[in-house]
Amino acid sequence: MPPTLDELTVADPPEVWEACGFEIRGDSCLVGKTRIRLAPADGAKGLTSWSLRDIGAGELDGLAASLSDRPPPAEPGVHPNGVTALDHVVAISSDLDRTVAALRRAGLDLRRVRDKPTPAGAPRQAFFRLGEPILEVVQAPAEAIERTGGDRPAFFWGLAFVAPEIEATVASLGDRVGEVRDAVQPGRRIATLRRSAGLSLPVALITPPVKQRRPADAGPRR
Repeated sequence: MPPTLDELTVADPPEVWEACGFEIRGDSCLVGKTRIRLAPADGAKGLTSWSLRDIGAGELDGLAASLSDRPPPAEPGVHPNGVTALDHVVAISSDLDRTVAALRRAGLDLRRVRDKPTPAGAPRQAFFRLGEPILEVVQAPAEAIERTGGDRPAFFWGLAFVAPEIEATVASLGDRVGEVRDAVQPGRRIATLRRSAGLSLPVALITPPVKQRRPADAGPRR
């Protein structure tokens, strides 16, 4: 079995996520079948670590990981804001080929490498399936590598959550989120939480892939 994602640890206080419409129990929330543990730590920001099932031995090129033997939850977690699942985790690498090789040695399921630039200027991306969500590893642009002092290990950057009724979700969050716009993936819509939401990492909301939607969700054909 290829590795699957169990839990993400984020250095945010639980009340910040609760204010963004996530249902919190203790210090955690369940988004789809992914657990998110909220653990503020001095000096830490954003996504600090993750745990994976069936992970092989080896360093994941800077992406701090632990082995989990906990089974997936029986029922997916849903939230008052309408979020139903984790769509993808984003990591950034100064050397995409090096990071991809390390992840493959650990058994992660590489689905494809995309050799087209993103709107933000990243020249290449690699995509790994982790059960329900995807890991998207982005090649840092050359100017970003120069600005940060050259070669460095990969690091976690942000998250994207599935919001099937994205307009309603955005309306519920008020000025914590930007406007809904077309995503890079055809047929999908996306909105990004603003810094005023108080989260310590970039978070996006995105509609499900077109193939996952019910016929009634697809809208009229033209």
